[in-house]
Amino acid sequence: MSFPLLTTIVFLPLLGAVLLLVVGRDGERDELVRRLALGVSLVVFLLTLALWAGFDPASAAYQFEEQHAWLPAFGISYHIGVDGISLFLLVLTAFLTPLALLSSWGSIHKKVKEFSFFMLALEAAMLGVFVSIDLFLFYLFWDAMLIPMYFLIGIWGYDRRVYAAVKFILFTMAGSVLMLIAILGLAYLHSRMPGGTYSFDLVELYTLQLTPRQEYWFFLAFAVAFAIKVPLFPFHTWLPDAHVEAPTAGSVILAGVLLKMGTYGLLRFAFPLFPDAALYFAPYLAGLAVIGIVYGALVAMVQPDLKKLVAYSSVSHLGFVVLGICAINLQGVEGAVYQMLNHGVSTGALFLIVGMLSDRRHTRLIAEFGGLKKVMPRLTAVFMMITLSSIALPGLSGFVGEFLILMGAFLWNPRFAAVAATGVILSAVYMLWMFQRVNYGPVTNEKNKNLPDLTAREAWVLVPTVAMAIVMGVMPGPFLKPMVPAVTKIIERIDQHRSAAVLNRQADGSLPVPAPRDPLAVHAAPVRAGAPAPGVPVTVTEPAS
Repeated sequence: MSFPLLTTIVFLPLLGAVLLLVVGRDGERDELVRRLALGVSLVVFLLTLALWAGFDPASAAYQFEEQHAWLPAFGISYHIGVDGISLFLLVLTAFLTPLALLSSWGSIHKKVKEFSFFMLALEAAMLGVFVSIDLFLFYLFWDAMLIPMYFLIGIWGYDRRVYAAVKFILFTMAGSVLMLIAILGLAYLHSRMPGGTYSFDLVELYTLQLTPRQEYWFFLAFAVAFAIKVPLFPFHTWLPDAHVEAPTAGSVILAGVLLKMGTYGLLRFAFPLFPDAALYFAPYLAGLAVIGIVYGALVAMVQPDLKKLVAYSSVSHLGFVVLGICAINLQGVEGAVYQMLNHGVSTGALFLIVGMLSDRRHTRLIAEFGGLKKVMPRLTAVFMMITLSSIALPGLSGFVGEFLILMGAFLWNPRFAAVAATGVILSAVYMLWMFQRVNYGPVTNEKNKNLPDLTAREAWVLVPTVAMAIVMGVMPGPFLKPMVPAVTKIIERIDQHRSAAVLNRQADGSLPVPAPRDPLAVHAAPVRAGAPAPGVPVTVTEPAS
């Protein structure tokens, strides 16, 4: 029997969290607690790197797969695995967690053991979400991660922390209930198939034959749950409150990992499970995504609070991810996955920087700063690199994802791509304007004149994020190559249903579906005279009966 690497990665943080409970409550042991939590998270990160090293980038199948009967009477199994989509989300989660823990050493001074416990428990739940192939197991991890984040915001947050924590849990639980009902419905319908049994296994549920109306409602249930988590406009209202009131470590994990679970859920479950409904609703989801891109950028532009500005920038940037998924072509979907990684690195780093400034000045108002370049040149240099990555400067990580998304969106719907491109311009406006007001000009506030520059501990937190932004911008190949087979597999599944739906939609009264096309034609052959351009839907004339 091979070593259960995925199980070790998922449950090692939980084991570490339990070990923290045996450490005494004496305040003198806080340092021991911090070191133990950081050590566990670093081991998990090293294990994800080993997972990456052993991953076969040419395979579209789940790898490092483990499956054991759990509740066989109900068709529930412990089924986990990783493909090219979930691989890097695992690495991202394990990369950000030790940075978040290390950043808390200067800001979390009460209930250190409990804080570290919830951080490790949260990491275990997040890792479990990305490896679950059984939908029941996925739902357990999905809901389990809400509990640690609720307490992280509610206990260690700022003034309105209880309000923000309750709002976060209510919004997310509302979507979770819809998803749970849909999951149970799928298992029931599987049992009604000839010779079928109850099953929550994603691979087996792919074989389920649903009517167009059933797909319609199941897709909506999943899509609403994931749209709330993204959050997609207009479900975004919980996010600014949660970010502003959360401690720095909580904001880093919330922006870096938790929000990606919504876009991951769309790509992993909603679109491939219900391809006909996905094709029908994709333009509507893309419309909401484009609205979110522009709206988030415009609202971020007028924010006086640094943290709220970064929060609204998340709404804008994640709109690009949803747009790439809705394009349902190789460029768009691969760009969406890459943008998930970039957003986790760059936005996570922005929240770390905002937290460092807040710890020094006990304020996040942009007007309270100015001229920090003269006082903190090293921190300003890091701040500049992360800002440039966030606005998608070529050569840094943000450019690759947004370029691929806009290319895929243009092949699918040029109008969506044109409007979304304005978000890139607006992003540069509000980010560079913010950076200028905070770091350039005279030191107008006396309290800023003696602020300490980047410390050694802070350098250990921020330098890895800058390094990742550069590596992902200059060498995207090692990240993109493993994604291609898994992304292609999902697109092909959806496109097969697109073709079948076109042939049968008049006969069975199904929902209108776009005509088939080849979404994988990245470098198509020259177009014949009079032929439609690649990626443009073609009207199919069905044979007379």
